[in-house]
Amino acid sequence: MPDLRRDDIEDAEFVFTIYDCDGEQNKIDANDLGDVLRALGCNPTLAYIKKLGETEKRGEKIIPIEEFLQIFNEVKNQKDQGCYEDFIECLKLYDKREDGKMVLAELSYALLALGETLTQDQVDAVFADCMGEENDDGEVDYIPFLAKMCGKE
Repeated sequence: MPDLRRDDIEDAEFVFTIYDCDGEQNKIDANDLGDVLRALGCNPTLAYIKKLGETEKRGEKIIPIEEFLQIFNEVKNQKDQGCYEDFIECLKLYDKREDGKMVLAELSYALLALGETLTQDQVDAVFADCMGEENDDGEVDYIPFLAKMCGKE
């Protein structure tokens, strides 16, 4: 059995009821692996998720909860994943006046071109869900944006 706390296991079981692919609440499609891990507060890279067994198409592989708990434990104990504080430090590089604001176009560029890039549709969706108002200088408060995006709010 993985070295997970009881509440981690209960959270995983709950998420399985949402992503359950067969109605028995104990299996997910491997295509949903990244989404399930993110729903549980993890932030593994896309490459790492593929290494763990995520498939490109639905129906190629099914993951039972016992196998998933081992994957979840591995991801939770992995040190090489970004966190809220890391993202804040990254965006501070764009905060020219050190006032918690950055130009929206620079944030969009960062999401589209740096690291594990997003598509324009994904950026638009993230902005629609998490972005506050842009000021007259084209700037946004990036800390509330990150808080919403990372579920810290």
